[in-house]
Amino acid sequence: MNMIVPPSTSTAPNGTTRPQVRIVIVGHVDHGKSTLVGRLLHETGSLPEGKLEMLKAASARRGMPFEWSFLLDALQTERDQGITIDTTQIRFRTRSRDVVLIDAPGHAEFLRNMITGASQADGAVLIIDALEGVRDQTRRHGYLLHLLGVRQVAVVINKMDRVDFSAERFREISDEISAHLVGLGVTPSAVIPISARDGDGVAGRTPRIQWYDGPTVVEALDALEPARPLETLALRLPVQAIYKFDDRRIVAGRIESGSLAAGDEIIIMPAGKIAKVRSVEGWPAPPPPGRQGAGRSVGITLDRELFVERGDVIAHVGSAPRDTRRLRARIFWLHDQPLVEGASILVRLGTRESRATVVAIEKAVDPGELASIETRAIARNHVGEIDIALAQPIAADATTDNPRTGRLVIEVNGRIAGGGLVLSVDAGQRAIPVDIVPVQSALRPDERSARYRHSGAVVWLTGLPGSGKSTLARALERRLFSAGGSPVLLDGDTLRAGLNGDLGFSAADRAENIRRLAEVAVHLARNGHIAIVAAVSPAREDRAAARRIADTAFREIYVATPVDVCESRDPKGHYAKARAGALHGFTGTGSDYQPPTGCELTIDTSKRSVPNATDEIERMLARSGVLFDEMVDLAANI
Repeated sequence: MNMIVPPSTSTAPNGTTRPQVRIVIVGHVDHGKSTLVGRLLHETGSLPEGKLEMLKAASARRGMPFEWSFLLDALQTERDQGITIDTTQIRFRTRSRDVVLIDAPGHAEFLRNMITGASQADGAVLIIDALEGVRDQTRRHGYLLHLLGVRQVAVVINKMDRVDFSAERFREISDEISAHLVGLGVTPSAVIPISARDGDGVAGRTPRIQWYDGPTVVEALDALEPARPLETLALRLPVQAIYKFDDRRIVAGRIESGSLAAGDEIIIMPAGKIAKVRSVEGWPAPPPPGRQGAGRSVGITLDRELFVERGDVIAHVGSAPRDTRRLRARIFWLHDQPLVEGASILVRLGTRESRATVVAIEKAVDPGELASIETRAIARNHVGEIDIALAQPIAADATTDNPRTGRLVIEVNGRIAGGGLVLSVDAGQRAIPVDIVPVQSALRPDERSARYRHSGAVVWLTGLPGSGKSTLARALERRLFSAGGSPVLLDGDTLRAGLNGDLGFSAADRAENIRRLAEVAVHLARNGHIAIVAAVSPAREDRAAARRIADTAFREIYVATPVDVCESRDPKGHYAKARAGALHGFTGTGSDYQPPTGCELTIDTSKRSVPNATDEIERMLARSGVLFDEMVDLAANI
């Protein structure tokens, strides 16, 4: 961040505290954001003494006409390229507000930076070129503001001088962008015609826009409501690091919301450990006496020895965030490859990061289209709502409860791939009736893991009849058992002869068959066993439902043996029965089977021997943390 204007004091002359609003300014590249920001600094008297004259002189030396955007282009590379790359924060004062203006990039490649900028904002200014009008990028920025929970938006229609200050052109653009924003649930607080270069409509009305009777840009900024003060929210102190000084163990982090003082009873999430704050430390000098509020970085010592690690969240007892392995989020996707169900991602929430799996995608749309068509994958620069299964529990809030701990970032292969809002925690979990009281096993998962040398898991083999699923399942079962593990085989046909004997082959009955299989398998996995499921499970949606039930324990293997090979084997007579019309729900051609799109492993048994394929499954289970090193070593010698 480039702080190019020194922060102004937040106390008014009469000693009262002035409200502060954080506003992000967004828009299509070259629509004049930087020019507007530079003009605002000038019109509000916020430029340092001599800054304007210095830049005008520098422009003259270069033989370039002065542009207001030069005030923001602090980096030489930005000035040379003529586009804004970083996200710059600027502070200035209006009549009744302290404004922190966040200038976010407009170029498509820099949307990652914009997510960082917009995620901090209480309101937004969306800028549109009067000549070019509403562009796809404009609509995407509007959707991104909606995505990040920004509900106060002032629209500025810039460069009115290029359309001769036409009131008709202004109304045309105003109607189009207002309809788009209202469709997103955002009603513009104002739509303002301006010429940022010449100053029309920025801080005062001019004869060229005499037909307009709404607020100026400065007046619109003055009317935006500041967010609820962070100090009034529940305490959230994400742990950044733990330090040891002499005999003290200091837990350090920044207070994101609420306040903290020595003597407070706190809870450390997600573990739920309780302690009291013995002291509040600071460096290089002790913090001021009294409670420490939001935005302050502190170190604390506790009244007892507890294991605390980076990513934990400290809260007050009675107002803790939820600890969860499941999140529902609305995200903006930036990666070249579309996000699909079953994808493995890294989720960052505060100072915590966790591997995760996308278990469901809904409402995936292109925000550049006014009439959006939902899809089952999220393409680049598109948005969607996703259910995420986390590999480890984290402490999280819905963004409506606490915006500071309700926003997340997604990484793929070390790069930021998306970001967005936490809509809810424990996404997709079914409510348990009040008269049902589940009984937990007397054995802890770590006790079982220590004995079996593996974690509980659901290994789901899917493929056409005759593909070799049951053969591989039995070979894997024998391999793991011989190495001292605890595998359990669940064959689809075997369960149809018993537990699922009441089900037919309609779409609904097939879905229920898979649900029951998944419920049994996940019960075994939660008790430390490796449930090996061999089932055709032809519908991709049914398998996605099984993944949601099994959560992070799920490992899907697609046995991708070609249909002609499967038919030549026909071990259970599926193809012959299908041709005779005696097998409900199967055509005998494989056309009713939907192959996985995001499975953990694909194996073609027509090209691999059973031992070789079993080796490959074993390696996948080891890579994904199911099998411990000792188990892998034992299995390798069998």
